[in-house]
Order: sequence, then C-alpha cells, then structure tokens
Amino acid sequence: MDFNDTPEEAAYRVAARDWLRQHAPAHELQPGTRLSDSEEVQRGRAWQKQLADGGYAGILLPQSLGGNGGTIAQATVFGEEETRFRVPKGAYVGIGLGMALPVIGKHGTPAQIARFAAPTLRGEMTWCQLFSEPGAGSDLAAVRTRAVRDGTDWVVNGQKVWSSWAHLADWGILIVRTDSSLPKHKGLSFFVVDMKSPGIDVRPIRQISGASDFNETFFTDVRIPDSDRIGAVGDGWTCAMTVLMGERLNQGGHGNDGSITDLIQYAADTPRDGGTALDSSAVRLNLASAYAEEQAERHFQARLRTMVSRGENPGASASIIKLAYTSRYQKLAGMALELRELAGIAHAPDDIATARIMRDYIWSTALRVAGGADEVLRNQISERVLGMPSELRADKNVPFNQL
Repeated sequence: MDFNDTPEEAAYRVAARDWLRQHAPAHELQPGTRLSDSEEVQRGRAWQKQLADGGYAGILLPQSLGGNGGTIAQATVFGEEETRFRVPKGAYVGIGLGMALPVIGKHGTPAQIARFAAPTLRGEMTWCQLFSEPGAGSDLAAVRTRAVRDGTDWVVNGQKVWSSWAHLADWGILIVRTDSSLPKHKGLSFFVVDMKSPGIDVRPIRQISGASDFNETFFTDVRIPDSDRIGAVGDGWTCAMTVLMGERLNQGGHGNDGSITDLIQYAADTPRDGGTALDSSAVRLNLASAYAEEQAERHFQARLRTMVSRGENPGASASIIKLAYTSRYQKLAGMALELRELAGIAHAPDDIATARIMRDYIWSTALRVAGGADEVLRNQISERVLGMPSELRADKNVPFNQL
C-alpha cells in the first residue's frame, strides 16, 4: 500500500512495524476466539502495558500526562500498522486514554495527574463513563443524579445507564448535579469515582448481540472525597465537553472496525455467479463511494486533531467525525451482509467472517446513539458550525428545580 509518507513518517513507520512484528503476535486474538469479559479486559491491559513499555502508549497525549507528545502523523502511522494485528483494544482501555486522561490533564490538579496518568497509560487502571441517565441521554445537561456536600466528602445518589464495561472498571468519570437552583447546564460538577466504593451497584444489560458490556449503575449514599472532584464546583459542563470532544475526535480512526480495506477483501472472497462479488460493477461502485467517504473522514479528523495539538478548540466540528463514522460504519456492515445475501442472516456456525459482520451491524446501531444521537449532532452542526438559527429552548436560564 502506498501511504504517501514523508521521509520522517516512513522512518517512523518502519520502526513501528518492526516493533509490532516483534511484540504484537503474543497478544493477538485469533479469528473466532471467544473470551469472557474479564479475560478480554486482562488481555487488553497486557497489550496496553506492552505499548507503554515500547513507548507507544498515548502517542498524542502530552508529556505532562506521561504521553509521547507526538504528532498526528505518528499516531496515524502507528494506528495503520497496528490494524495489521488483531490485538485487544476495547472501551475498557480507550475510555481512560481518550476521555479520562484528557479531562484530568486539562482540568485536574497536579496531584490528580500524578495519581491517575501513569497507571492508566500502563493499563493498570481501567475506566468507565458515567454520564447518561434514563432521562438524560442526548440531553446530558438534564442529569438528575445528585451530589450533596458533607464535610470533606460528597454524597451521591442516582442512576446512570449505558455504562460500558462499568462492571469491570477500576474508576469512572462522573457528572452529577450539585446545585438544582441554577439552570441545568450551570449546576453540574465533575468527579472521578472509585468503582469499588460502597453503595455502587453495577447491573449488566443483556444486549441483542448476546453481550452484556453495557450496564446500569446505581449510586446509594456513595461518598466521594472532594479531592476526587475535577475542576471547580459548578464547572461540570465544561469538563463534560472536554470528554465528549475527545470521544468524538477518536471515533473512526484506524481501528479494526469499519475499514473499507476489510470489506474489499471480503467482497473478493465472496463467490458470486462463477466469480466473486468484486466482479460486479455495482459492488465496485459502492466500494469506491465508501472508500471516498473513509478518506474524507480520515483527513478531516487529522485536521481537527491538528487544531487540538495547536491548543485550538474544534468545538461542534468534532461532531462531524462522530456522525460521519457511525453512519459509514453501519453502511459498510450492511453492504457486507448484502454481499452474503441470505447467508448473511443464516450463516453457518463456523463462518467466522460473516458472524463478525453481523456483530458489527448490530453494534453499529448502538453507535448511532452512543456519544450523541445523529439528530442531536446534526442540530449542533447546523447551529454551531453552519450558523443556522437555533431551536427554541423553553428551559434556557430556568432553574433546574423549576423544570
């Protein structure tokens, strides 16, 4: 493949490729491998530690957080090379690197950075996100989970939902309401919470795929030290936006899921009318269109990450990446199922490739809601990026306890 690298990028690619060839095979998951949740997390922790030992953990994170302080090009090159191997990389590690550390690094104290950065980068500490609630999903500012100050602690009561991997996480990032007399965006505060704290009850949710990596999380008189508060009291919305910007910027990228390269190979391996599905002009046209979308998304993502590296805030533009990636991911999985025709639905038990495509299609439907539903993101893009008129908001400047 022609990567069109600069000489510096080519040298970095050679070094990364050599390192991965030496270390990744010992951590690879073979096709069809089924692990329990705890086994998968342990494998993911081990691979993250290997990355840290090799100097490839947190390539884009600043050195103040223990990262490499590397460039967008370096992160892209390593991501492209890493996808050659089926290494365990899940939300149990990604939430810590892409959400917890950025918000701690930007809004936390030096003591908090020293406490959480190194263990997270080494895979010794895993994280979950405790944002959404039954009545506060896309409208995150409507959270009702409350924290009340009691001396040097905060006492938390309420419920969170869709907490990915919370049942195996060490720590969580948590947004709660600390002042109901203020408008909903202004009465929030942000904490990190030890998931082993008394009063936390995590209940897995059975999904249509059969997995249970989503959870409901209940808080009953959970005590959180004020030293685990991130940012000022009432500054929770600002902290949450730092998290969500990182989450949306990290959508897409160069992971194993949603890649057109895999789909092209899948089409070439699918028998069709004495040849393969790739012989069809209609299939090739769809693949070409998908390839163009993927390249556009990757280049736009690189532009936004460059803005972040310069200290600029992409704002609502980050929503474009999330919206584009999840839509494309579902489209690719649907195309793959269509290539297999009826076998895509009723595939043989040993047809590992098609089973994975079905799993991806099911998961893609959840991704179009997680991290911001399509409709909400389109509103944000239209209003804050394109400058279109805002929707009427009856709750603006109204105290939350009067809504």
